[in-house]
Amino acid sequence: MNSLNKLVVLKIRIIIFLLIKFLTLINFTVTASQKSDGISPEIYNLNLLMNKNLKLKKNGKPVIANKWMVVTANKKASEAAARVLHTGGNAIDAMVTAQLVLGLVEPESSGLGGGAFLVYYEKKTKKLITLDGRETAPLEVKPDHFLDNKGKPLTFFEAVVGGKSVGVPGTPALLEKAHQKWGKKKWEALFKDAIQLAEKGFPVSQKLSSSIKKNRKSLKKYKTTQNYFLPLGKGLEYGNIKTNADYANTLKLFSRYGSDVFYSGTIGEDIISTVRNVKDNPGKLSKIDLLNYEVKERNPVCSLYRKYKVCGMGPPSSGAITINQILGIVERYDLSKLGYNNSETWRIIGDASRLAFADRGKYIADSDFVDVPIDKLIDKKYLKFRSNKLETKMKIPEIKPGLILHKETNSYIYANSLEFPSTTHISIVDEYGNALSMTSTIESSFGSRLMTNGGFLLNNELTDFSFQKEKKGKRVANNIEPNKRPRSSMAPTIIFKNDKPLFIIGSPGGSNIIGYVVNSIIGLVDWKMNVQQAASIPHGINKFGTFYLEKNSKISLLKNQLEKKGYKVKLRNFYSGLNIIQIKNKLFGGSDHRREGVAIGY
Repeated sequence: MNSLNKLVVLKIRIIIFLLIKFLTLINFTVTASQKSDGISPEIYNLNLLMNKNLKLKKNGKPVIANKWMVVTANKKASEAAARVLHTGGNAIDAMVTAQLVLGLVEPESSGLGGGAFLVYYEKKTKKLITLDGRETAPLEVKPDHFLDNKGKPLTFFEAVVGGKSVGVPGTPALLEKAHQKWGKKKWEALFKDAIQLAEKGFPVSQKLSSSIKKNRKSLKKYKTTQNYFLPLGKGLEYGNIKTNADYANTLKLFSRYGSDVFYSGTIGEDIISTVRNVKDNPGKLSKIDLLNYEVKERNPVCSLYRKYKVCGMGPPSSGAITINQILGIVERYDLSKLGYNNSETWRIIGDASRLAFADRGKYIADSDFVDVPIDKLIDKKYLKFRSNKLETKMKIPEIKPGLILHKETNSYIYANSLEFPSTTHISIVDEYGNALSMTSTIESSFGSRLMTNGGFLLNNELTDFSFQKEKKGKRVANNIEPNKRPRSSMAPTIIFKNDKPLFIIGSPGGSNIIGYVVNSIIGLVDWKMNVQQAASIPHGINKFGTFYLEKNSKISLLKNQLEKKGYKVKLRNFYSGLNIIQIKNKLFGGSDHRREGVAIGY
């Protein structure tokens, strides 16, 4: 072979070699690409992530993330919201998905048959907006709605169970309005997880199972409700896989036609029929009530506590006003120096709470019906004057509402109304800098106990009204009236520092919500707790004189010292469900150890 031929052969070999290398590289790239396409992003390995986050929660440590964070009351809801956030959705998108899932997996606490309050911070406009999705009373209600034949108030459960307690649901309209104003993803896409869980089944949680056991008697009262929660006469057990085809169908209609199906469509007709046709305790809900319903955008209520601006929902919620009253009354005291393990600390907090609840009972109700003196109630001079009553070092013997000179308020009289501990809370921060705090409810556990053919429970929110119209010839602010919204203690809260959101906070728990949120705020601000410690803070609650301390916690050791200060003290369990996010250089999430919630971030 001559030199020319050798050169040609060498070139051919080089070309073949390079071609093989090239084809190998292409094959590797294609194969690698296909394999990576088949692997979900790290966030979707949710079992590993969930185990890690639950372990952090158990050890009192927060979940830490860089881009976004969601904390809800149930891991299925947190997972679904996390998927929305991880695929580019914003806080509103994730909230809608989380609430739809919570209505399935935690139906005893909230759902499409209830109402909600939303506090939302929009990063783009740097505005804080609140939406009122509270239930309304039917137009047919009369002042004696909750009185018996002798004119005496019904017992709480005589009023609750059945149609009499059901108000117009607000949650469907709130979800839709929030998404229309601020949502990013397509509406229909937000229903996918809830529909799939409803059709394929979800694991019954320990909380749901134990709630069924506690409410077994009332759940047996109505056939549809009994068939769902007590199939074959047996309550759903922890770990059972439960489907809800009716709820899946409701969600499909909701995703396709929007909230109109609740307020002017087939689902609405079923709600009315369920309420009015129950034999033993029918309600007054009508078509016109559903058609008239609207979600209201209201001004947030904000006040400074130390260097922090504490903002939340105004009337008909009493949450933000009462929280800011308590914080304003205790502000003159150095709680940081006094410390958590000090009976004097809890005397100050407890009596501040009693003073605030006295004002709440007299002055706060639906501001569309009552002229609520918000600014005067949270005025720093007024609160400093009220705090003078704490100087005795002992329990304040008698608590009365403060004197507020404001138009019609002199004609009001103090009256209490009952709220039972149920409800749920969602806290979210997205990658775009938006933040939200939303508390939603059907009021007491399992609401009115009426389940629609659409697979969801109806609220008993009307029992949040005072059962009396007047007392000693004076008007009760929170009396029941047509189209009025009952006073609530729900307290979705966002705390700002230097005009930037710092803490997102909220909890379920009836009228104890206010105390739970106050305790967590003081824990974060004065005692420098991390968000998980603040979410799990042992509670001391005093609204009306008796001091309740949490059983089997370090605060229970203060019982004798508080009794020496003049209090009647009882030990009890608390069922707060605080879900908290902190925004610093990173995001920190914490969820109350008393419930099944979990924080997920990325």
